[in-house]
Amino acid sequence: MAAPEAWRARSCWFCEVAAATTMEATSREAAPAKSSASGPNAPPALFELCGRAVSAHMGVLESGVWALPGPILQSILPLLNIYYLERIEETALKKGLSTQAIWRRLWDELMKTRPSSLESVTCWRAKFMEAFFSHVLRGTIDVSSDRRLCDQRFSPLLHSSRHVRQLTICNMLQGATELVAEPNRRVLETLASSLHTLKFRHLLFSDVAAQQSLRQLLHQLIHHGAVNQVSLYSWPVPESALFILILTMSAGFWQPGPGGPPCRLCGEASRGRAPSREEGSLLLGSRRPRRDAAERCAAALMATRRKSEAKQMPRAAPSTRVTRRSTQESLTSGGTDPKRELYPPATSHEAPGTKRPPSAPAATSSASASASSSTSSSKRAPASSAPQPKPLKRFKRAAGKKGARTRQGSGAESEDLYDFVFIVAGEKEDGEEMEIGEVACGALDGSDPSCLGLPALEASQRFRSISTLELFTVPLSTEAALTLCHLLSSWVSLESLTLSYNGLGSNIFRLLDSLRALSGQAGCRLRALHLSDLFSPLPILELTRAIVRALPLLRVLSIRVDHPSQRDNPAVPGNAGPPSHIVGDEEIPENCLEQLEMGFPRGAQPAPLLCSVLKASGSLQQLSLDSATFASPQDFGLVLQTLKEYNLALKRLSFHDMNLADCQSEVLFLLQNLTLQEITFSFCRLFEKRPAQFLPEMVAAMKGNSTLKGLRLPGNRLGNAGLLALADVFSEDSSSSLCQLDISSNCIKPDGLLEFAKRLERWGRGAFGHLRLFQNWLDQDAVTAREAIRRLRATCHVVSDSWDSSQAFADYVSTM
Repeated sequence: MAAPEAWRARSCWFCEVAAATTMEATSREAAPAKSSASGPNAPPALFELCGRAVSAHMGVLESGVWALPGPILQSILPLLNIYYLERIEETALKKGLSTQAIWRRLWDELMKTRPSSLESVTCWRAKFMEAFFSHVLRGTIDVSSDRRLCDQRFSPLLHSSRHVRQLTICNMLQGATELVAEPNRRVLETLASSLHTLKFRHLLFSDVAAQQSLRQLLHQLIHHGAVNQVSLYSWPVPESALFILILTMSAGFWQPGPGGPPCRLCGEASRGRAPSREEGSLLLGSRRPRRDAAERCAAALMATRRKSEAKQMPRAAPSTRVTRRSTQESLTSGGTDPKRELYPPATSHEAPGTKRPPSAPAATSSASASASSSTSSSKRAPASSAPQPKPLKRFKRAAGKKGARTRQGSGAESEDLYDFVFIVAGEKEDGEEMEIGEVACGALDGSDPSCLGLPALEASQRFRSISTLELFTVPLSTEAALTLCHLLSSWVSLESLTLSYNGLGSNIFRLLDSLRALSGQAGCRLRALHLSDLFSPLPILELTRAIVRALPLLRVLSIRVDHPSQRDNPAVPGNAGPPSHIVGDEEIPENCLEQLEMGFPRGAQPAPLLCSVLKASGSLQQLSLDSATFASPQDFGLVLQTLKEYNLALKRLSFHDMNLADCQSEVLFLLQNLTLQEITFSFCRLFEKRPAQFLPEMVAAMKGNSTLKGLRLPGNRLGNAGLLALADVFSEDSSSSLCQLDISSNCIKPDGLLEFAKRLERWGRGAFGHLRLFQNWLDQDAVTAREAIRRLRATCHVVSDSWDSSQAFADYVSTM
């Protein structure tokens, strides 16, 4: 009897609150209610008025509202603002109430965007709060415009920060300065524990202050936080200093910029202290040769940039926008002080109080840097003792865009995107003029004694690093590629690397060398590599062999080359052909590859090379070949025979955009394989020849296969006749266990689909799983199509769309 009495007491409490607030609420609503009583909108109900009053006074009534019975609380939840709705989530769940529908409605009304059809939203509260945080940070939403977003008792950024798992920084690093500001210190601390993925999109040229803020932000989120993935998207003209700053910070290297505030999380003992030369050697990997070509070339590039900019700095006018800086400067301070090269701070490698005359250039070698920090200043080697290569030319900037890049205000985001398009266009016309041949030659010859490594990295502290790095459509100059390769050679925490359309060219050889060095490091965790580009100096199969040899512990390899290999014009003379240690005829050692995806350019591929990779991949479970062409069906049969003999663990096999019209016997061979669980023939022209004879043979092979679970046949012109023939796979005398069928884009009409549904009903097979029907001609008879889908849903889960076949045909004809 105690429980009902408690409920009754709480209900009476709510009634008392309602009575106390009804008169105030009714007086405010009286005039509108009288004027609209006869209109279409009825006045608010008494309960709603009470709920609004309670919502407005939640600061006082919150604990009492949490104790309300479930039925009353359920009616109050939609009236709360987002802050109290988020706080009451746990209490609502204990009472058996869900707030997901409320958060979904808030998303539709306030965000006004529709999530992608491919996205499966498991928690609308987290999705809303994460998007809300980004909008508030960028200033694209006004919290005072809606009572559900405005509450003086809460900070929008702080309250929503704990739900942020993914943060995107765009254009001119908007939001970085706000996050590192002292008023948002608690926000940044919360992000450090909740944020997992950091993305950069459409970056533009940033100023000095923005780069310094980004440096502090990355240090907090990566080195002292939980961020494990950094992704860069669509950066057609990367700013060298900013790009290398992001890379080195992601790899765990850190050195405070001059004039920047010290990191209170690093501890008093480590502030302003740089590791010794021996520490730097350990950070960069002591087992790797220190005078390899990539290091020496990168060091020569940085020494040249540093010297040329030191000469030009006294003559150059101060600029509010960062131009293309040296790699040395970006690795140490990101270019936060234009005078740093002439007057290095005391936190660098000079003792406090040491002054350098304005005419003396900064030291470039790590040896002289370490010597300057000791008391034996007489042993310091002058920076000009080594011959310097020819200075590098800079990017040409598009004229008249300075004001656009520094524009601020509420419309900055759209204007930045507008400027981004035309800035990129202007700089593409100007092009990149870099003369690095002489520099690289000098480094490779070892004529520069200062090229003993990367001094800036050796002068940095090593912290936590990310495990996933993704670069999408970010062209890599030789300077950036050398820096990336140098970092990769000791990046043991890296687990997944994605390089998509980066224009590597001949730098792919340096990448392979760095991956080979990384593979030799103790504790190397790289298990997934995704590589795609327009061109490659190596044929794709030779490149695949080289990668598998360099990374024998790799589990996932995805590689795509859009166009046939061409002979590049590499920057380093004498390196026109692939090195002998990269391309060889020796057998590939056994590897741990489990998933292999390959996208081929046009042209016949040598089957023996592919077979050599497959023979060495005994653990392969998934293979995908896209646009592969072989000289003859016999070559394709050789590949399939290799799969049967050497890849006994293979479960999933996919072919896309391949002409298999002449390989029908090989297709039947696959369908009879009792180890495969899923086969995909996507746009493979299977039924282009002998369909009347091939379809019964195919159905017979599938009826006898009890291990095949999924069959995907999109884009093969199956038609109504082929669909009805395929229905026989589910007949009573079939031993097939097929549960997933994809027949999208197969010219299927409503009457054929209806007959297919009737046959499944007649055979009474029950639910067999998923059926995909995208982009078929079902709009020709909507009534029949609906009836067919209704019958099919009693048998399986149907996924379809409202595709307009007539418009699609018109689009196809217009492009012919």
